[in-house]
Amino acid sequence: MTKHPTLTKADLIEEVLRISELPRKESETIVETIFESIIEALQKGDKIEIRGFGSFRTRQRRGRIGRNPKTGAKVDVPPKKIPFFKPSKELKDFVNNSEGDATEAGASAAAATPSSSVPGDATRS
Repeated sequence: MTKHPTLTKADLIEEVLRISELPRKESETIVETIFESIIEALQKGDKIEIRGFGSFRTRQRRGRIGRNPKTGAKVDVPPKKIPFFKPSKELKDFVNNSEGDATEAGASAAAATPSSSVPGDATRS
């Protein structure tokens, strides 16, 4: 089994640093602020929607009776909120694009849409 590379927060900071040419401290602040904003919104129960990327929200898990794997004793597991991410259709298309080129995925989606103004008639322009 091969290990896949992992993109870390430090890698994101490096990318912001490379693209924006801002000082490292400011790049760190940008990345940290984005993550902190998402966390704060989820803690308040808000939904975060990033067009073209996806949405974050929380889901409520029910309480249940579990078992301690070591002793086998029954344990009451209380209800809790968990973060949930739903990717956008565009993100799914980018991930599934075999070439990995974002511009081609957008172009192929535009090409699939008929340019005809008459419904059902894709032969006329």
